[in-house]
Amino acid sequence: MNEWAPIAKEYDPLKAGSIDGTDEEPHDRAIWRAMLARYVPNKGVTGDPHLTLFVARLNLQTTEEKLKEAFSRYGDIRKIRLVRDLVTGFSKGYGFIEYKEERALLKAHRDANRLVIDQHEIFVDFELERTLKGWIPRRLGGGFGGKKESGQLRFGGRDRPFRKPINLPTMKSDFYGEGPVEKRERSWSREGARDWRARDRDPERNRDKRWLERERSWAWGESNRERERDSKEERSRGRERKDRERKDRERDRSRERDPKKQRDDDKHR
Repeated sequence: MNEWAPIAKEYDPLKAGSIDGTDEEPHDRAIWRAMLARYVPNKGVTGDPHLTLFVARLNLQTTEEKLKEAFSRYGDIRKIRLVRDLVTGFSKGYGFIEYKEERALLKAHRDANRLVIDQHEIFVDFELERTLKGWIPRRLGGGFGGKKESGQLRFGGRDRPFRKPINLPTMKSDFYGEGPVEKRERSWSREGARDWRARDRDPERNRDKRWLERERSWAWGESNRERERDSKEERSRGRERKDRERKDRERDRSRERDPKKQRDDDKHR
């Protein structure tokens, strides 16, 4: 429990089916199917998985050119792959974008989630098929996210992170940015100044670093969403207050007009 995190570092279908990752029995048949599945990532997929973003919830009319226009602002793109139906050739609404540098990848992951492209609010996450140990795709009962109506929600991803278990003690953690600001800035600068060419020298250490950077990117996005929600609620309260004031003014004017109208009616009688 001391190593609890809202984002799964290893895919476990049983935990993914639980809102806090503590279930001991599957609650739907799809979880059983995922637990029994033996999935092998597609060997035909090329490119660096650690520099690749997964982009979903796209408008079916969105093209590769439109994606390049939207995502090239974050850095140099090496390749864009929009997944299409083999028979019809139509887009399936998701794709993959590979960057040339990890800094561009992290910036796009932080800022591009919930970006609106062709009237659709998109979803952005790191590629998981080749980077998350034990990954099982949605079609086999795994994956992350999902709709409430399906009854097959999956937790531990960016879309639906794990909730903190009730019996877990509250502890301050730099994961949520609760430490001193100066300390966080120094830590971020040290991570950002690392030698990119040394990534393959120590795979285990660099894998941990990548997870740390990804967790920070996720936490940054969460704080932005909280600020957006607060701003929307404040604007909504402001509109409601203005509506009440306008109605009060109209009611006062109506009361002022009524006596005058009554006197005019008395004169004509």
